[in-house]
This record gives sequence, C-alpha cells and structure tokens, in this order.
Amino acid sequence: MNRHEQRVIAMEALYQNLLLNKDIRRSLFESTHGQNEIDPFLYSLTIDLIEHKDAYIQDIEKKLREDWTFDRLSLLEQCILLLAYQEMHVIGTAKPVVIDEAVNLAKAYCDDTSYKLINGILDRL
Repeated sequence: MNRHEQRVIAMEALYQNLLLNKDIRRSLFESTHGQNEIDPFLYSLTIDLIEHKDAYIQDIEKKLREDWTFDRLSLLEQCILLLAYQEMHVIGTAKPVVIDEAVNLAKAYCDDTSYKLINGILDRL
C-alpha cells in the first residue's frame, strides 16, 4: 500500500472517529481488512494524531479567519487538516508534498472550493 492509499485510509478512519466517535483502532482494523500489522506511517497518521488532536485543533484555529472556528469546517475538511498537520509537524514530510496531497484529497472528497481553504490554511501552518 502506497502513502496516498494510507492517507485515504487514515482520512476515512479519522472521519469515522469524528462523526461517530468510533474507536480509531477499530476503524483502522476494518479499513485494512483485518490486518493486525499497521504500517508505522499509518499508525502515526491516526493513532498518534488522536492523542494530540485537541492541541492540533487549537493551532489550526489560530490560522482561520477571526469569525471562523474549527467546528464550522466540514468534518472532511477537519480530517484533512488534522492529517496534514500531523504529517508536517510530527512525521516531518515536506510541506509542499503535504499540501499537494491534502489539496488532492479535498478535490476528491470535499466541496468544489474546499481545496482552496485547505491550501490557504496549510500554507500558513
């Protein structure tokens, strides 16, 4: 499984966690078709992210317009931003790569203009 596919799985698992309050480990287990071994990259994108989610949300909120809050974003936008934050600041993936992947996820799964919002916020992080 390549990194892009792992990002999609991570986004789906995080989405289930945010929407349904489903355990992230359970979501990953189901998304990886019952594999017990989770790639370290995927593990960091999901399980490690959940441990620090509230701090990441605070950092991301600082980059939004004054009249916006993180909760006002769609759940998919929230997922993409959290994953990108984790990948940039913890995993250490190059910022242009993270932004490109996040924009592609937004174009594929979000509203038509969401990618612009994602791009702008990540550029300021």
